[in-house]
Amino acid sequence: MAKLSDPVTILKGVGPTKAKQFAALNIFTLQDLICHFPRAYEDRTKLVTIDKLEVDVPACFKAMVMNTPRTSHIRKGLDITRVQVADHTARLNLTFFNQKYATEQLQYGKEYIFYGAVSGDFIGYNMTSPVFEALDSAPINTRRILPKYPLTAGLSNASVLKAVQQALAICDPPAEILPESVRMEYGILPAERAYFAIHEPASMEEAEMAKRRLIFEEFFVFSAGLSLMRAARAQKKSTPYGYLDLTAFYNALPFTLTGAQRRAIEDIRSDLLSGAPMNRLVQGDVGSGKTMVAAAAAYLAVKNGFQAAMMAPTEILAEQHYSGLSKLLAPLGIRTCLLTGSLTPKQKKLTREAIETGEVDFIIGTHALVSDATVFHNLGLVVTDEQHRFGVAQRSKLSAKGQDPHLLVMSATPIPRTLALIMYGDLEVSILDELPPGREPVDTFLVNESYRARINNFIRKQVSEGHQCFVVCPAVEENEELDIKSAEVWAQTLQKTVFPDLRVLLIHGQMKAAEKEEVMAAFARGDGDVLVATTVIEVGVDVPNATLMVIEDADRFGLSQLHQLRGRVGRGKAKSYCILTSHNKNPETLQRLKALCKTTDGFKIAEEDLQMRGPGDFFGSRQSGLPVFRVANLSCDLQTLTLAQKASAQWIDTEGTADTPEGKALRSRIGQLFLRAEGTMN
Repeated sequence: MAKLSDPVTILKGVGPTKAKQFAALNIFTLQDLICHFPRAYEDRTKLVTIDKLEVDVPACFKAMVMNTPRTSHIRKGLDITRVQVADHTARLNLTFFNQKYATEQLQYGKEYIFYGAVSGDFIGYNMTSPVFEALDSAPINTRRILPKYPLTAGLSNASVLKAVQQALAICDPPAEILPESVRMEYGILPAERAYFAIHEPASMEEAEMAKRRLIFEEFFVFSAGLSLMRAARAQKKSTPYGYLDLTAFYNALPFTLTGAQRRAIEDIRSDLLSGAPMNRLVQGDVGSGKTMVAAAAAYLAVKNGFQAAMMAPTEILAEQHYSGLSKLLAPLGIRTCLLTGSLTPKQKKLTREAIETGEVDFIIGTHALVSDATVFHNLGLVVTDEQHRFGVAQRSKLSAKGQDPHLLVMSATPIPRTLALIMYGDLEVSILDELPPGREPVDTFLVNESYRARINNFIRKQVSEGHQCFVVCPAVEENEELDIKSAEVWAQTLQKTVFPDLRVLLIHGQMKAAEKEEVMAAFARGDGDVLVATTVIEVGVDVPNATLMVIEDADRFGLSQLHQLRGRVGRGKAKSYCILTSHNKNPETLQRLKALCKTTDGFKIAEEDLQMRGPGDFFGSRQSGLPVFRVANLSCDLQTLTLAQKASAQWIDTEGTADTPEGKALRSRIGQLFLRAEGTMN
């Protein structure tokens, strides 16, 4: 017997080329292959008669070959084989392109099972290149439930199925991790049966049962992992803070905090009194005031004799935080410093010496904070801003620089509460669902290309009034296959043709970090009128003077992403606007974009996006730290998630991860799941 950890190259027919194709699907081992689940099924078990075939609807039917197949050589590279088949109800003409084997295998007077779709024209019914099998052959492509797998270039569904069947024949499926009591209570298939049935179901009902088992299993493992993380956190101790008076902090603010901000700060105060390290997420919409909540936490940490550190994903955002918070906290006796990669070697050395000796209290920076060269004197609070840009490993590395410091993570991505609990399941959640008074909503409009002249005039009007504009494109470079605007080409067009008298800047993700920082800093200083960009500006950009956001080909973005982009304007006192352009006429697409025009409530938009598009807009490729679910879908499997969470909690409470076969397998699977999650980090 082979092992699950064996490479796929031990399978017959999987050489270096095919192994490379499998690798493109993240399939390297037999376990990866067995866990590469079908995306859909075709039910080919039901046979119909020829007269019941429907145009463009694939179906299986039994028919007899009525003549000897004839192959005609049309030109180089094109051979056409024609044959007629019939049953007791009707005749049907079959055509095969470059499939000479049809001539060899289809014998006059013999019956076969065919699978294909007819096409109707003025001559009659025809079928092109159906698959077929003899009645006495094993059912491979007909008379069965055929799984349809996610594929990549060069890899056919048949080759994936053949490899999966081989793997299941030579090794045992992944070990059972669900206790028998759980399986009995929730009606869950055993692992062995489920892993075979998901790939080779006897019926559609069995396929659904297998899928439910694997969804439940994924959620069970994930929930158990979070439970263990919480349990480990609960065992840690911290000295309750003795100083929790925020009167001086509140008096120093030039504005009044919202009720949501004060509630979040009270949550933090309770955490700091609990005697256990805080592990809290502050989740709020664009402009909801998360930074002030973090400042309050830092104030309390420093007043209790500790250092606080805030890690931002970009230097621009770190500098913005430093500029605002250092001025706010200096009168309160809190010494703030900035540590980023662009500091000179001498500046870094002096800053790190001040951090290590305790000469500074609040350290704001980028990934430079987690460098081995950065040593803290007495780190008591870790704050990560724009949490979705960091993985579990990065925030853990920063936390490891203190003795179980309190942790506060912030996210401006509005996520439905259910998904927030999944995404940050090891954290307590505080939600900022109010905007500071006086902040005007951004008016949003959806237009097509016929409005181009008016858009350009409006851009010029905003600039003439002393303001700045963003123009966001979905692509960096021009793509002939996609009719969408690219940032590079559109920036040239605007500068040379449309606005030759204005200062047009360009920024995109393929530029070097230093170049991006330089362009963004220049725009923030006012050294540019129009910034053409990709989604690189989605977070961490604060330009109060920008009053207009134009998003080209808006149908190419998710609602939550569009909302984040819109949040780059409306940050100053002037009225701000967002214009969505799209030539897409699909009714569902237009409905989705119009939903953004109707509200500026990020949480309502997130719910709408979840219903329309699923969780991809929240958990896309840049999402860090979230386990990769192979079969579960967060947008439609929430009921199963709830059951799995309940089951895992009961199991952890009563049995823990005891030294049973299931317990050992569960621990191993938890490690694999969260390791895969860290592998998704940028």
